[in-house]
Amino acid sequence: MATFVEGPVRVTVPATSANLGPGFDAFGLALSLRDELEAQVLREGLVVDVEGAGADGVPRDESHLVVRAMRAAFELMGEQPPGLRLACRNRIPHARGLGSSSAAIVAGVVLARGLVAGGQLLASDEALFGLAADLEGHPDNVAAAFYGGFVISGREDDHWWAVRAGVDPRITAVAFVPPTGVETTVARGLLPASVPHADAAANSGRAALLVAALNGQPEHLLTATREWLHQDQREPAMPQTLALVRRLRAAGVPAVVSGAGPTVLAFGTVDSSALVARCPEGWECHDLSIEQSGPLLLT
Repeated sequence: MATFVEGPVRVTVPATSANLGPGFDAFGLALSLRDELEAQVLREGLVVDVEGAGADGVPRDESHLVVRAMRAAFELMGEQPPGLRLACRNRIPHARGLGSSSAAIVAGVVLARGLVAGGQLLASDEALFGLAADLEGHPDNVAAAFYGGFVISGREDDHWWAVRAGVDPRITAVAFVPPTGVETTVARGLLPASVPHADAAANSGRAALLVAALNGQPEHLLTATREWLHQDQREPAMPQTLALVRRLRAAGVPAVVSGAGPTVLAFGTVDSSALVARCPEGWECHDLSIEQSGPLLLT
């Protein structure tokens, strides 16, 4: 039987960008934009407080994604608390392709483990990552949020796997965030059931090159971020996003659709001021670094 800790547990979790061009459903990159959350066991009831990004659109009951993730992790550890208090301070934009749902899920499972005495013995990192990927349905954003840095992930039979790869410290990232979002289900619905063999082969080659480009050869990032499988196909849902990607790439900037969009992620090296100046009117611009840490428990 699990024993719960008395005091509140606090955690920060990074935003993430998935796909990165050719790494569709396999590549994820953690970014230096973090949500902050706090949870505490109560004698009864559920209290959910949310401020910041997405605060007006999320529920305050058991259907809140962080609460659902916490419940799943408590179930994994064998005990549900009598009551819960959850406070979320969100900085990651919602429905913009920056991993807000993955951050919520990862935060939830980590908070739950932190609220259980000896939680590390009851739920290993591997078990929590697998649970988070099950809840999300695919591993790319979850893997980067959980492990930090650049992560390659996938599924083999009934097992989720994730492997970290190196990132050149000179590489920075700028996120151009439009004022309106696109739901992932809508973006996925635009993808074809099959692609030409030549496109798949070309995409595989660029994905392999991207691993090398991120890990010490950033001069190849423009070539490495070319892809064939998902970005152009989603243009009907985000025409301004694809227009910005094309303008940036025509100017020699390695730019991709972040996750399912509509955010555009552009890679730079060291000084990103020239990239920031390219932000379209009405969009938000986040000048970011690659975040090497996943969730951080705060004391």
